Amino acid sequence: MSVANYFESLDYGLAPEADSNVRDWLKGHDASFGHFIDGAFRPSKDGKTLSTREPATGDELAKIAQGSAEDVDDAVAVATKAQASWEGLGGKGRARHIYALARMVQRHARLFAVLEALDNGKPIRETRDLDIPLVARHFYHHAGWAELQDTELADYKPIGVVGQIIPWNFPLLMLAWKVAPALALGNTVVLKPAEATPLTALLFAELAARSGLPAGVLNVVTGDGATGAALVKHDGVGKIAFTGSTEVGRIIRAETAGSGKSLTLELGGKSPFIVFDDADMESAVEGVVDAIWFNQGQVCCAGSRLLVHEGIHDRFIARLKERMNALRVGHPLDKAIDMGAIIEQSQLERISALVGKGVEEGAEAYVPDIQTPENGCFYPPTLLTGVEPASTVATEEIFGPVMVAMSFRTPDEAVALANNTRYGLAASVWSENISLALDIAPQLKAGVVWVNATNLFDAGVGFGGYRESGYGREGGLEGAYEYLKPNAWSARKPRKPVPPVPVVEATDSFEPMAVDRTAKLYIGGKQVRPDGNYSLTVISPKGKVIGEMGEGNRKDIRNAVQAARKAAGWATASTHLRAQILYYLGENLAARTDEFVARLSAMTGVKKTDAEREVETAIGRLFTYAAWADKFDGAVHSPPLRGVALAMNEPIGVAGVICPDEAPLLSFVSLVAPLMAMGNRVVAIPSERYGLIAADFYQVLETSDVPAGVLNIVTGYTKELARTLADHDDVDAVWAFGDREISEMAEARSVGNMKRTFVDNGLATNWYDPKVAEGRLFLRNAVQVKNIWIPYGE
Repeated sequence: MSVANYFESLDYGLAPEADSNVRDWLKGHDASFGHFIDGAFRPSKDGKTLSTREPATGDELAKIAQGSAEDVDDAVAVATKAQASWEGLGGKGRARHIYALARMVQRHARLFAVLEALDNGKPIRETRDLDIPLVARHFYHHAGWAELQDTELADYKPIGVVGQIIPWNFPLLMLAWKVAPALALGNTVVLKPAEATPLTALLFAELAARSGLPAGVLNVVTGDGATGAALVKHDGVGKIAFTGSTEVGRIIRAETAGSGKSLTLELGGKSPFIVFDDADMESAVEGVVDAIWFNQGQVCCAGSRLLVHEGIHDRFIARLKERMNALRVGHPLDKAIDMGAIIEQSQLERISALVGKGVEEGAEAYVPDIQTPENGCFYPPTLLTGVEPASTVATEEIFGPVMVAMSFRTPDEAVALANNTRYGLAASVWSENISLALDIAPQLKAGVVWVNATNLFDAGVGFGGYRESGYGREGGLEGAYEYLKPNAWSARKPRKPVPPVPVVEATDSFEPMAVDRTAKLYIGGKQVRPDGNYSLTVISPKGKVIGEMGEGNRKDIRNAVQAARKAAGWATASTHLRAQILYYLGENLAARTDEFVARLSAMTGVKKTDAEREVETAIGRLFTYAAWADKFDGAVHSPPLRGVALAMNEPIGVAGVICPDEAPLLSFVSLVAPLMAMGNRVVAIPSERYGLIAADFYQVLETSDVPAGVLNIVTGYTKELARTLADHDDVDAVWAFGDREISEMAEARSVGNMKRTFVDNGLATNWYDPKVAEGRLFLRNAVQVKNIWIPYGE
């Protein structure tokens, strides 16, 4: 073709990126890699290997070691040995190492970019211009947190050895998201990269060692899912950080239940991309391209559900199809392409099958008439229109370059459609009316919301999901906390067993007895009889019958959860109002101090002075959380763009609380008050032995303007009720304080809808010590952070 023809057709020619440096690096290792443990490569114990291939051609890039449980043992042992010295280096000393890693990434940026494109199949433009700069940014940012740790995070200490499992869609970037904060804050790491894309992790570990990172601080064990499972199960690991599918996330949650391991899960998504009728159409169309065809749609937060106002729907879809016709699919090293290759054949087949299912269910597929390479794993950009909200393609994560489109009429309908998913990772809102956009953003059940933008990320802004998209945050201060544990909790010891219930003593007294009263349950703002009409006898340490309380069952838990759901207005009530109600609650409890002191003394056998101390501390705790209600604010982040990111602390929703036996009034108040202060609705299971104190407490609720359904109290057998509460899919979080079995059960049974959990693992809490039993730790567990990105300017 002549130059004149090119000017006439304006067709793109090839613009290949050289890969000779990468090929030389591979050749220098004989295209074969062991695990990187203790600062050097070593083969697997059993000698087994896997192949990693180029998605664009199917050619083998290298052999990698298949990690066994023994290999994981070695890596954890090395990391454990190195951890004390690494922590002892101090934040300022570690900061220099993390800073050196950032500079190392920048020095070798092109090598990383080309290797990532070959190993993953994504376009070189994306690895070069997006992934690698953001990798360096994460290490720079977290070098800063290391520098500030001794002053800004002085009340916390590193967890220890951290196991990290990363996916294949952003191999090096996910490494940076996890490794940078973990190392910066004094932990050591055993990293398991995806079996399909391990090469940039191995290159990073090798270059990190050359940059002076001490041996054993960062270890990389390669292999398939069995390797990751061995890491998850390992007793020497104090935390697991996982990014991947919701299905695997459930397995990890169940496997780690009761182990005491900290857990961060960044899982799947089905993110909405909402376009209102006043949006800048051309900008929104380009936004769609970035939302779903970036990285071939293999993005956990991909905007894969297009919701367009019906007034512009047809015009928008027509313009989008025109734009799709200009997209180019080709070899990842071609600098002129928009889309590269799908990771592997099995993923390609899954995408094809789901698109076929969508068409079978009534959707219309549009595929532009563009060329795709004949060899390799390539799939064209695809648009499905006429999609029903309940169809498979509208509910299942496709993880490919497929957009499904629907229309809406009103903002309320847009929010309802957007939230019609079990996921909650991200969302994108497009409107020139900033008031409308900022009204919609808080209503979306998603951890990240972009306004007139999509797929914006920064090391200083937290990222993570709601619902079945996981929990925990990566990036920023909220991500730093995930790799720390409070000093105040380090000294806790196993809870002592409660003395057995004494035998009731018979009486021969003919003195007039008090009027008989059986305490009821408290559900939806009312005293209600238990569904089964059974009651439990409360006996004093001296064997005297104190009274009776209702024995709740699974139906009572169901009714309590339903009442809590109906009290959704509490979440949107002003923080000032919530504060005033908690203050009022504390005032009314104070007015009945003598009554509660007498009850505690009779029921638990403690001295009057100890009972008085417990009541006074409980009153003070209510006042403390009343004070926090309008002060535990979010933050305004300043990412490196023209705009801001608003980090908003939002209530989790409906929280189940399982209370211990010790300090029955104080522990009950200490657990429910922070949740209420942050706008959650609570279903509380008080102490099984001393639950009568909670029945007294609901009389205080009735006189304190607490809206119906905000706090519901179900007494009875703790383990039976806790099991039902943890199983309930309309409960968003479970706090379990009691014996270790309760904690393990709560975590294991939370997997149905991936509830947030906050447990004590059978370790006793000193409820009188404010450093241990109140404050920011409890408040952080009572909220989920939503980051709303707001670019500004023309």
